[in-house]
Amino acid sequence: MSRPRLLIVEDDADNGRSLLEAIGDLGYDAELAATGGAGVEAFRAKGADVVLSDLVLPDIDGIEVMKRIRGLDAGRTPVILMTAYGSIDSSVRAMKEGAYDYLQKPLDIDDLQAKLARALEAARLRRQVERLNEEVRGKWSAQTWVAESPAMREVVRQTLALARAHATVLIRGESGTGKELVARALHADGPRADGPFVAVNCAAFTESLLESELFGHEKGAFTGAVARHAGAFERAQGGTLFLDEIGDAPPSVQVKLLRVLEDREIMRVGGHESFQVDVRLVSATNRDLDARVASGAFRQDLLYRLQVVGIALPPLRERRADIRPLAERFIAMAQAEHGKRIREVEPEWYARLEDYAWPGNIRELRNTVEAAVVTAPGEVLEAARLRLDGPSAKGPAIPGGWTAPEGMTLEEIEKKILEEALRKNGGNRSLTAEQLGLSRRTIQRKIQDYGLPF
Repeated sequence: MSRPRLLIVEDDADNGRSLLEAIGDLGYDAELAATGGAGVEAFRAKGADVVLSDLVLPDIDGIEVMKRIRGLDAGRTPVILMTAYGSIDSSVRAMKEGAYDYLQKPLDIDDLQAKLARALEAARLRRQVERLNEEVRGKWSAQTWVAESPAMREVVRQTLALARAHATVLIRGESGTGKELVARALHADGPRADGPFVAVNCAAFTESLLESELFGHEKGAFTGAVARHAGAFERAQGGTLFLDEIGDAPPSVQVKLLRVLEDREIMRVGGHESFQVDVRLVSATNRDLDARVASGAFRQDLLYRLQVVGIALPPLRERRADIRPLAERFIAMAQAEHGKRIREVEPEWYARLEDYAWPGNIRELRNTVEAAVVTAPGEVLEAARLRLDGPSAKGPAIPGGWTAPEGMTLEEIEKKILEEALRKNGGNRSLTAEQLGLSRRTIQRKIQDYGLPF
């Protein structure tokens, strides 16, 4: 393991040499810079685990050195400033400006050793937290998704673009399509990644409990409220709040959510004062919110606020190109989790997965694959042992007497229908969009995705 490296910024040559010797005796490597500018350049070139800088320097002072170093590494490296004995004002100013600690001259070696040890430990912990945060962000990033199908590639593109924005997002999709994964990617791939991600399922609470869970409550607000409770909006401060199953939110909660989105303020249940919150709101639903608005079960003004931008997740039956790579990923995960070894997968096993309609979408696929791995008697996944009890995706009867061509995926059918409509309309995209009930932009995108000659 390499020795910790310190950067000393000290214009007094005698003091500088004394510090180099003392730090060497403590088991650390050190470099000496005689001016503030030279210290900043040395840090830019080689970095350091801890910076030890005099407050008074011939060009720029130690606080300016600290600010420039913080600008280079986002404040990750602790900076200890050295001040003249008895200069309390300077020490207080240094700490207010962000110094990790300060040392008074003449330096006490024991004090120096103790503060350097604490600073080095703080630097180590910061690096460890950063590595963990990077791993978490990498785990949830949209760039790690399986997206072989054109429909899913478009979802990845939208998610990465929206992650950098601050707008509220409504994710629509059937149960099991991965709506929370999209919400987590919007958080992990965006500027709020270092903040908290808080998820609340609106269907999992009664009306009164949901209000308390979202907005918090004051002590004594209701029976059992023995202490103040911070709600999800407070816990998500500076980060992202994900409201799953937003379509199940009761009317009273809808009113409060609308107020939060308009004013960016909340009031705890039983409270008398509102306060500001800085939270990005992402919500999701598997319900038809437009129909619920029409029936009066959901507020139209809230829907407008929630759906500044929308992402529609396709069901698994409409992204069949993703089934096999998803299954391969789930096989690897199941092997690691359960200590099983799968040496071979029969081709027909994958063919049966691709032939299935997956009403439970990705969640059902993962559970099916995991069960197959766990119950496999040997190291081969056999098609005959695969339990699929739902409908087949091939040849489903469609109302009106039409039957989907056997052996064609929905993507292939969509491509064929689009190609025929464009040919019939002489390549007129606006007319084709009107006939198929799609936007002209969607028609243009699908022409590119499918490589059609129009």
